[in-house]
Amino acid sequence: MITQIEPWIDEAELKELKRVVDSTFVVEHELTKEFENMTKKMTGAKHAIALTNGTMALYASLVALGIEPGDEVIIPNITFVATANAAILAGAKPVLCEVREDTFTIDIKKAINLITAKTKVIIPVHLYGQSADMNEVLSFAREYNLKVLEDAAQGVGVKFNGKHTGTFGDIGILSYYGNKTITCGEGGVVLTNDDELAKKVYRLKNHGRDAKGTFIHEYIGYNFAFTEMQAAIGIAQMKKLPAIIKKKQDIHHVYEKELANIDRFKIAYLDSRTTPVFWFTSFLSDDADTISEYLKKNGIQTRKFFYPLHLQPCYADKKYIKNIDDDFSISKKIYEKGISLPSSYNLSTAEQSIVIQKIKEFYENRN
Repeated sequence: MITQIEPWIDEAELKELKRVVDSTFVVEHELTKEFENMTKKMTGAKHAIALTNGTMALYASLVALGIEPGDEVIIPNITFVATANAAILAGAKPVLCEVREDTFTIDIKKAINLITAKTKVIIPVHLYGQSADMNEVLSFAREYNLKVLEDAAQGVGVKFNGKHTGTFGDIGILSYYGNKTITCGEGGVVLTNDDELAKKVYRLKNHGRDAKGTFIHEYIGYNFAFTEMQAAIGIAQMKKLPAIIKKKQDIHHVYEKELANIDRFKIAYLDSRTTPVFWFTSFLSDDADTISEYLKKNGIQTRKFFYPLHLQPCYADKKYIKNIDDDFSISKKIYEKGISLPSSYNLSTAEQSIVIQKIKEFYENRN
């Protein structure tokens, strides 16, 4: 099977993990600080706070922004469910917004109609290695006095107008889940330039304390701590990031060039202001389901796009999410047409050639 995505793990991670074993510190300590500092250097953010995963990073960010039960948070209809569920966990009601047909990111022109007295935060999601239009998002947020939380779970290394995703708004998050561009196995990082927001996030993840080693808790907090093992893998992965980005760009360009003549199989649009990191190379096709099955039969794994939130069974009772009955025909069309091809760093030239050959073969047979 040619896998759709897998991490690049080798002796480099073992070397960093040995540092953890040798130190005997397994809870977050010096390697976690090192990983956070590497993240600050990569993104340009003043603060980078590591948490157990990206979902908790979203939740902690919303709490730090002052979200309370009954508040509303505008989110795009195409995203992983964690974006909505983190808002629900914080007591807020996610308000679904249709996405743009070109970039699949939040359509600010549609968001204007969603503003109420309860709207407090907008969460743009940087999807599949492409940035949302942060010029529009920030302008919209200023006009309606909203806080901006960037869900850059898929945005490690991605820039918009030369600035790293997750650093435009009040606060942002990155994810280091196993299938992301780089991974810690699990892990998330909160990014912010605001000292007070950084303090609030740290307190929340550290049992309500400003520092470890004390049993006096001034605030209500929880345990969303990172570990040295996660940090060790993350440090090794950060060192590999330039090579990973370059390889993913190469993979994308080969797919784009070799499949350009198939009218029914078009590569996803890319906003020229985005410096992308192709987490996946994605295409749109009326034949997405049938070609996916064809490739599967030939030992090639593909992936569908995220299932639109308005169709998710867990929200069908309409208790937790708002606007579920709006017109989301664009989201539905994107989902039905979307297909992501094998895009791992480990994808060999020979394997990519097989994928391309089988796609061409599929369309030749259909014609």
